[in-house]
Amino acid sequence: MSPNGSDRSPRRPMRRKLLQALTAGLVLATATGCTYKDFPRLGMPTPTTEEAPRILSLWQGSWAAALATGVLVWGLILWSTIFHRRSRTKVEVPPQTRYNMPIEALYTVVPIIIISVLFYFTARDESKLLSLTDKKPDVTVNVVGFQWSWGFNYVENVPGSTGDAKTDKNLDAIPDRFKKEFPANAGGVYDVGTPGTRNPQTGNPGPTLWLPKGKTVRFVLTSRDVIHSFWVVPFLMKQDVIPGHTNAFQVTPNKEGTFLGKCAELCGVDHSRMLFNVKVVSPERYEQHLKDLAKKGQTGYIPAGIAQTSHEKNRETNNL
Repeated sequence: MSPNGSDRSPRRPMRRKLLQALTAGLVLATATGCTYKDFPRLGMPTPTTEEAPRILSLWQGSWAAALATGVLVWGLILWSTIFHRRSRTKVEVPPQTRYNMPIEALYTVVPIIIISVLFYFTARDESKLLSLTDKKPDVTVNVVGFQWSWGFNYVENVPGSTGDAKTDKNLDAIPDRFKKEFPANAGGVYDVGTPGTRNPQTGNPGPTLWLPKGKTVRFVLTSRDVIHSFWVVPFLMKQDVIPGHTNAFQVTPNKEGTFLGKCAELCGVDHSRMLFNVKVVSPERYEQHLKDLAKKGQTGYIPAGIAQTSHEKNRETNNL
């Protein structure tokens, strides 16, 4: 019996609070709008390129490591609060542990090991994803970011378009190391959007970038003004678009469809309107689309962006 004469155990309020906390956690976990099919991807969209599963695997591994660490820490916290809380009848101070070298070494070494493992897998996958030497691109697209939309230069040999991407003045901002991979005498075609442009099939805002399924596509990213970020959501890959510096990466789309893209870098007042679409089609439809752009008179290239500074050109030359 408790001191006030009731049969109520002093442990019951703690158990009740623990039950309430667990219930709240269950409600939060089930109210996120995810289905059972989404849980293995941990919130990531379904990958649509050959490279995306590597990113998804890194994401899943990081979450698994974080969850294991969290369970351990939460377990120790709950164990301490339940079994080592202050007694109502005893007021003495419990034994204090100080200068325990094995414990101090443990909580110093374990975080270092965890960070080292995460760093290794991140560096390994990043090097693989950003490598431009593993595969020669089948298609090259110069993505041009500007306030507040996107332009796409298709560096291709297209009937009805004359010129050479390697010497075109509009592509001066692109370093020679990327131009080496350009097709010879590629007159090219382009498409450019405005914030009010919409995809005719889906009605989604922004211009539409067409890509061929099963072909390795190299994106050469340039900016005309400020830093943007090129992000095709189901590609699980994004990269900054920087004025005066050229970034590039490659993907191989393996699923047809129309997907959403956006700028992932806060670039100004209308950043939220920098949307675009990516339409992955068969190689035959892709070639026909380029011919259609040429028939519309959209031949040649739009200006790629801000020319590189001498310092940046020297840095890239030294890294060749």
